[in-house]
Amino acid sequence: MSGSIPFYQKHHRHYDRGYRSKEVESAISQYQTSSSNYAAQSNTFLSCNGGSLFPTYLAMDKENQIIGYVVPIFRGSQEYASGFSDMDETRVKEGSGYVSRRSLFTRGSEMERTEQTSRKVSMRESAERISLNKRIYENEEYHKRMNEDSLMHAPEFVIKPRSHTVWEKQCVRLHCTVSGWPEPRVVWYKNNVTIDPMAHPGKYKLESSYNVHSLEINRCDFDDTAQYRVSAMNSKGELSSYASIVVKRFKGEVDDSLPKPRRKSEQYVPEYGINFETHIVDGFGVSFGREGETMSLGATVIISPNLPRYQPEVQWYRDDVLLQPSKWCQMHWSGDRAGLTLTHLNKEDEGLYTLRITTKSKYETYSAYVFVRDGDAEVEGAPGAPLDVTCQDANKDYVIVTWKQPAVDGGSSILGYFVDRCEVGTTHWSQCNDTPIKFARFPVTGLVEGRSYTFRVRAVNKSGMSRPSRASEPVAAMDPADRARMRGTSAPWTGQIIVTEEEPAEGVVPGRPKNLEVTEATKNYMVLSWNPPGERGHEGIMYYVEKCVSGTDSWQRVNTEIPVKSPRFALFDLAEGKAYSFRVRCCNSAGVGEPSEATEAITVGDKLDIPSAPGRVVPTRNTDTSVVVTWEASKNAKELVGYYIEASVVGSHTYEPCNNKPVKGTRFICHGLVTGQSYVFRVKALNAAGLSDCSQESEAIEVKAAIGGGIPHASPTPPHGISVLECVRDSMVLAWKQPTFIGGADITGYFVDYREVVNGVPGRWHEANIKAVSERAYRVSDLKENRKYQFQVRAANMAGVGIPSRPSDTFVCEEWTIAVPGPPHDLQVTEVRAKSVVLLYKPPVYQGRDPVNGFYIDIKEASAKEEAWRGVNEKAVSNNYMKIKIPKEGESYVFRVRAQNKAGVGKASDPTEPVLAETKPGTTEIVVEVDDEGVISLNFACSNLTPDSKFVWYKNYEEITDDTRLTIETKGEKSKATFKTLAEDDIGIYSCAVTHTDGASSSYTLSADELKKLLGISHDHKFPIIPLKTELAVELQEKGRVRFWLQAEKISANAKIDYVFNDNNLSQGEKYKMNFNKETGVIEMLMESLRPEDEGTFTFQLQDGKATNQSSLVLIGDVFKELQKESEFICKEWHRKQGPHFVEYLSYEVTPECSVVLKCKVGNIKKDTVAVWYKDGREVKGDNNLPFTEGVLKLEIAQISKKDSGIYEIVMKDDRGKDTSTLNLTDQGFRDLMNEVFGVIANSSTPLKIQSTEEGIRLYSFVSYYNDALQVTWHHKDSAIAFTDRIKSGVVGEQLWLQISEPTEKDKGKYAIEFFDGKGSLQRTVELAGQGKATSPTTLDRARVAGGLPDVVTIQEKKALNLTCNISGNPVPDVTWLKNEREIVTDDHYVMKFEAGKYASFTITTVNTTDSGKYSILVKNKYGTESADFTVSVFTPDVKK
Repeated sequence: MSGSIPFYQKHHRHYDRGYRSKEVESAISQYQTSSSNYAAQSNTFLSCNGGSLFPTYLAMDKENQIIGYVVPIFRGSQEYASGFSDMDETRVKEGSGYVSRRSLFTRGSEMERTEQTSRKVSMRESAERISLNKRIYENEEYHKRMNEDSLMHAPEFVIKPRSHTVWEKQCVRLHCTVSGWPEPRVVWYKNNVTIDPMAHPGKYKLESSYNVHSLEINRCDFDDTAQYRVSAMNSKGELSSYASIVVKRFKGEVDDSLPKPRRKSEQYVPEYGINFETHIVDGFGVSFGREGETMSLGATVIISPNLPRYQPEVQWYRDDVLLQPSKWCQMHWSGDRAGLTLTHLNKEDEGLYTLRITTKSKYETYSAYVFVRDGDAEVEGAPGAPLDVTCQDANKDYVIVTWKQPAVDGGSSILGYFVDRCEVGTTHWSQCNDTPIKFARFPVTGLVEGRSYTFRVRAVNKSGMSRPSRASEPVAAMDPADRARMRGTSAPWTGQIIVTEEEPAEGVVPGRPKNLEVTEATKNYMVLSWNPPGERGHEGIMYYVEKCVSGTDSWQRVNTEIPVKSPRFALFDLAEGKAYSFRVRCCNSAGVGEPSEATEAITVGDKLDIPSAPGRVVPTRNTDTSVVVTWEASKNAKELVGYYIEASVVGSHTYEPCNNKPVKGTRFICHGLVTGQSYVFRVKALNAAGLSDCSQESEAIEVKAAIGGGIPHASPTPPHGISVLECVRDSMVLAWKQPTFIGGADITGYFVDYREVVNGVPGRWHEANIKAVSERAYRVSDLKENRKYQFQVRAANMAGVGIPSRPSDTFVCEEWTIAVPGPPHDLQVTEVRAKSVVLLYKPPVYQGRDPVNGFYIDIKEASAKEEAWRGVNEKAVSNNYMKIKIPKEGESYVFRVRAQNKAGVGKASDPTEPVLAETKPGTTEIVVEVDDEGVISLNFACSNLTPDSKFVWYKNYEEITDDTRLTIETKGEKSKATFKTLAEDDIGIYSCAVTHTDGASSSYTLSADELKKLLGISHDHKFPIIPLKTELAVELQEKGRVRFWLQAEKISANAKIDYVFNDNNLSQGEKYKMNFNKETGVIEMLMESLRPEDEGTFTFQLQDGKATNQSSLVLIGDVFKELQKESEFICKEWHRKQGPHFVEYLSYEVTPECSVVLKCKVGNIKKDTVAVWYKDGREVKGDNNLPFTEGVLKLEIAQISKKDSGIYEIVMKDDRGKDTSTLNLTDQGFRDLMNEVFGVIANSSTPLKIQSTEEGIRLYSFVSYYNDALQVTWHHKDSAIAFTDRIKSGVVGEQLWLQISEPTEKDKGKYAIEFFDGKGSLQRTVELAGQGKATSPTTLDRARVAGGLPDVVTIQEKKALNLTCNISGNPVPDVTWLKNEREIVTDDHYVMKFEAGKYASFTITTVNTTDSGKYSILVKNKYGTESADFTVSVFTPDVKK
């Protein structure tokens, strides 16, 4: 490794050769000379041995100058190789083998004549030799066909190429193995177009070796997405195989820490048999310009040998993007010098410019950075111009304009941006938005279809407007499908042609739009996107957009005047914070279609947050005018555009931008600094939502060259313990252990080298990574399957790159297929104590068949044998850390970790270094402190610091980079992590480690219980209060007295109490009575009553030493009025109850007999107390003798009617006073009473019965009491019955009946009587069935009781009663006996018989007094029902006498 170039400059793309010292240039020149000599010797070796891979088609004179070309008369198929490289010895071996297999005529063509001939003779001999070789080849082919044997067969793919998906700028290789005889000729195609490596130097590489054929595509771009075909053909036939390559594009910057394929050194085919050497000298350096200026870049190109009129391919790139000639940039080539002119600089022109000179042999590049500063503002204090204005999602009348915010805001924050548009062909710019928008994205609507537009953006702050940005590229307002057809592009060929035919559909109403969604949502606008409907005919369609406020069903059309043509629409003037749903309708001349499915409710507001501030900024010396600045990326940033870096001379407090175009990485070289000055740096992130807050300032750094700058550091010692974490067919993931000595400075990265081992002989070392990797794991790619490799690792810090490690063991590159996971890696032991340590580890790279679900930790004494390993945990743990208890203090232990998944436990990791279980002197622990203000902090101190030591805090053993929860402050030997607002989100394990020490670290576990405890302590420290058992409350006492009181939980006798009303202190007096019970802590204030002036806030203020507290009670408005009213009521009640009074006021109740009883409950009466009843002011009843002290007074109204309506009053009085209670039974009061009476009547009704009479059928029901106002309705089949002469209803006593004379078939069905009580109704129903004859049934048909039962039976107790009656009816009726309307069941006491279908008997074996009552017999058949009643009265002999 070179010692004159810092490692972080060696491979950085911003590095410019102009920075090299004379010594460096001399060393590079010598290296290039030696490399050229080596290449010349290699070519000479091959030529001398007749092994040149390619025939020479150049004619040379005596001085070996090219004087002409030989045009071959025949050109056969040949393999294209890319020469030999000192980085890949295996290809030399394959090339040698290939040379040995060349046919005779090929070897002859490669023999070069050593004698010098004239131009004419040389050309003739060359042509004759080619012609002879052709005839020899044709003769051999003829004899092969004449002697065809059984070995010849058509091509066959043993291994077919496999499809791949890769990222942009990565390389990909397709492999296949082909068998066949004669040996097949293999050709590769892209979308059915032959791939020619000569036409794209450096892009494609074809290889063929031992029937294995490969196609390598370097630096894939999006256009490489295609279908690839490999065709193998010989005399027996042709066969093809297909594979697809999909190139994916990163939305953001590629994470350089991810393992990715390593690019091979590019090798090229010599042009016309000669290697061109290209050198770029006198190149351009880092350049600075200002907006509006013109800048020229150029470099001298030396190509040897010098071929007259030969022009290489000259390409210019900016940030790896190929530049095309335009009005902004012009390219020049003058034969030996390449130039680029930027005619009008804008900030878009800032970036890394690369000149690439490509020949058929190789290419050479040269790069330097160009910085473009803002032009002078037209208004002082105005911001810089926006940049990178682009148009997206262009459609018929709509386009989205995006841009990037400027780095310079003019000293005040940018208020927003204005977007202007200009129709192509005109010079008139019109403003698109009336108010400035802060979001760097804006939908422009109202474009005219078919016209092209350009756009520009201006920024505005309080000082004024910025200069306009560079205009965007023109964009046409047209359908994207039409644009694609006009452009003539098509998708990759799929091998299918689909022809469809659509019948004309005139006058078709379009269908519903599809896939409606909100694609943009900010507080200023929303953008809707949808797909056109499938059913729309051939006529063009337009769209109406409708919106609906969430929670309503009202849809409002947005574009009421003109429908939109594009399937995109931007909505403005939406209320921020409100939620809306949207839908779309299609329309054409046939009408308006059905609406689409509505979107979900979307709340108006910015959905994209401004990025968080970047993390720690670290400057590093680079050259005497530049500094390398690195920083930690913004956390959880969405749609990140890039970063702006600012620099400030220490003490000036003025920041200037280092770049005016955002950079996407987390590393940037700031140029143009003053040598010897000290600078601080800060970084801002930006996305479309805006710029983030600035990061914290970096440490100050003096600008001077890194090497020789006096840094007292050494390069680190070699890493060790290289192991394999994962292996696939062409790559391996390595892990290694940190160097034992890091050189006094933090390790900034590692470099990995590899070499192949063939038959036990190692080859040359190759670089696996150009850019240093920060992790101790790396994927080495582009290896060959089943080959053996060794690896070595070097560590780097600020002082440089250390020496490499010892070569690793030999590993075979073969794919792992085991089901269990691979070994964990990067084991670290921290917090070493005599009885415990903490082990940290990372999960395995190779997961196995299933994801890893746990880890097992093993321990053993360092000196013990392998069999001594024992497990620490019985159950697998899911964390990547574990605190381990040490079995024996003072012993040295080693640890290892095993991962498990569903398939089982995998291979153990490499063991850690031995760890001595002891607590080192001076070891400290994290201390939790709560200051007087209640602020909670974690404190850690370390006395063994070095100048480079740093305190690093972790939560759950992950470094704390987010300062939203914690503030970390380090002073001297102490570091404090202060919680901003301690909450449940802060629960976890907190640890602190000190770098560049002997492992000083400690941890503290914040559990839920500990959190609760700390919050309590914090509150007590910050707000010492007097604890209260109860808050201030109010209660009403006897006579309406008002008591305010509270109780303190703990208070001393010296406490001071202030009673405050409406900010005025109250004092003891006639109105206020204060009491303070120091034993119980009860504090009270009494008031005799509440007056209107007492409305307000009452407060008790307590002070006991430092501790204070107060409690308030607000009595205003309705609360005060209710309390005052209740107080007055209690006072009046107290006075009322001093004499006779009503305990319960006058009310009424309805008895089951439908009588109304007025009642009230009285108290505190005596003998001379008088109670008088009144109705409508007239005395109804008086009672001067009340023989009870407290009881109920009643007034009964039997058979109430309308004449009983009135106002009832009862008055009680004696010498102590009187009390009155009134009950209003008029109007609504009387109606409510009668409704309750009607409800009792309805509930007393008996089930509806059927009785056959001479005239027909009678339905009837009994009630306990009938009132003329009772509303009764009869129903037949759920319809009210219209009464006629044949169907009548009436009331007899308490019986309500319905008479049906001469029943017919239509009279069958369900009958019901309905009672109304004012609030509801009650129904009694019965089913009437029969044969439906036109005339009434005969006596024999209808069920009847012929006679034999008395009306009343009087019998003595203990006698037997036997009654018999005759029954008739056809069919034979069913007989049921009832007592008091309830059915009687036959038992020992009651015996009921029905004989011969005619005689029914009823017997009571032994009569007792309970048998008295009303009895009935009920007979029923399908023609009718009839009943007969009789009464049984039982008497005892004593009663008789």
